[in-house]
Amino acid sequence: MNDGRTLRAWWKDPVDYQWLVRTLAARSALVPLKVLIGFAGAAIAVMGAVIAGTPVGPPGHPGVASTIGVISGTLWALRWWLLPWPNKTESLVLIACADVLFTMEFLQLQDRLFGAMGAVLFLGTGSYLSFFHSARALAVHTVWALLSVVVFSVRIATGSGVHLALAVALLLSAVVIATPAFQLLYSLLRTESLSDPLTELLNRRGLENQLPRLMDHHAAISVICFDLDRFKSVNDTWGHRIGDLVLVRTARRLRDAAGETAVVARTGGEEFVVAAPITAAAARKEAERLCQVVAEPAETTVVVTASVGVAVFDAAACPQCPRPAPDRLLHSADAAMYRAKQSGGNHVVVDDLTPPPNHHHTGPRPRS
Repeated sequence: MNDGRTLRAWWKDPVDYQWLVRTLAARSALVPLKVLIGFAGAAIAVMGAVIAGTPVGPPGHPGVASTIGVISGTLWALRWWLLPWPNKTESLVLIACADVLFTMEFLQLQDRLFGAMGAVLFLGTGSYLSFFHSARALAVHTVWALLSVVVFSVRIATGSGVHLALAVALLLSAVVIATPAFQLLYSLLRTESLSDPLTELLNRRGLENQLPRLMDHHAAISVICFDLDRFKSVNDTWGHRIGDLVLVRTARRLRDAAGETAVVARTGGEEFVVAAPITAAAARKEAERLCQVVAEPAETTVVVTASVGVAVFDAAACPQCPRPAPDRLLHSADAAMYRAKQSGGNHVVVDDLTPPPNHHHTGPRPRS
């Protein structure tokens, strides 16, 4: 059952392309990676020039296929070396063009075995897709690569060395199939790094990954921070095992009550965050409802309450106003939560970051 959920999660994982690019840029890894990918194109161009006119190369001197390969490899290298990192759509188009070019080029080679071995290059484009794009994009690549392997194998089988053809087909199939397995493992590692192991919610890093995407797709956004009141006394009185059960119970309640469009995370020991497309008018009511959900009686005698802070921005109320950065929303919600705790706990404080119409906004407008 868990294996089925894992596979479904992997298949549905959209992979945040922009987040990955930003993360690589922040770690100063984007430029070296661009250079490396560009060198791959340059190497293909050099290989095309070397085999042109040889017995293994395409017919002709140098031959149309070799010329196209050299030009394509050169353009690929220049694109990666001289231009910014591609957006998601261009990235997919570049890889698709590379896959098609690999198949067409190696079908032109006179040495059929040499041409079939060129299918190993699919491992390079597949590895790129497995890191930057979704399982569905990788599935399209895998189908194309497998079809190409079949065509290459048939070409060899129609010549000499049928047994060798079968061996090559098995080898290349293994190479192609290895890429989805690599992506599945990478997806599991990425999910693990973005998740809290106790509650299975997102951790703070996972929240910082998902919140920008949520803000990009909705005009109104509310970030609701929860801190369980006097949770230390729960651990001191009942022990950490019961404390962990309370945390798991709170996580389950928030996840079930927040709805499918919400992002729910555990960002600290007893701190949780719910981010959802909720308007300013509905933010307080929703926060109070979730506060009550946390405090509902349970199957155990341990009952907890929460101090709740809310930061909300509603672009519909002020279309011309700049959207706050995700970090600002989190910081404002966290500050409001601490004010709620200072008020005695089991309380909601709201900061509306939406400036009033026709009014110069100088800061958040707290509302207790």
